[in-house]
Amino acid sequence: MLDEAQLLDAEQLEGLRLLTNAEMDSHSPFACPLVGQPTLRRRIRLGAFAALDQRVALRYSMVGMDQPETADYVGHHLKLAGQSDTLCSEDALAVIHQVSRGLPRAVNNLAVQSLVAAFAGTKAIVDESSTRCTWIAGRDRSFIGV
Repeated sequence: MLDEAQLLDAEQLEGLRLLTNAEMDSHSPFACPLVGQPTLRRRIRLGAFAALDQRVALRYSMVGMDQPETADYVGHHLKLAGQSDTLCSEDALAVIHQVSRGLPRAVNNLAVQSLVAAFAGTKAIVDESSTRCTWIAGRDRSFIGV
């Protein structure tokens, strides 16, 4: 499995194509899941990688969670961390979902930074203002790191 495959350069992608070229497609002795950001799909569909694109047998694109799933996801991670009490307001969870589009990595980043902002503001609960402050500062890259 190749994770972060969107970072592969053209020569590396061509090398993958050559590995799949054995016996002229009568059978495939090599299988390798490529996992990456949406830019990977766009790159492989470029004309330069048409032969590799034709060899992709299965494609899957992860869609974001809906708002209840995002809230459950955050709640689950808080429970795993040992937090049984409510730590995020519903408004904060709504902002986290809206900004992250329900994508797990973005949810994680925004939730953690919202916790930090709430702590810095000596708040007992992550509220909408803590989350919005984090999101606005993050757009400017002056508060959170990506």
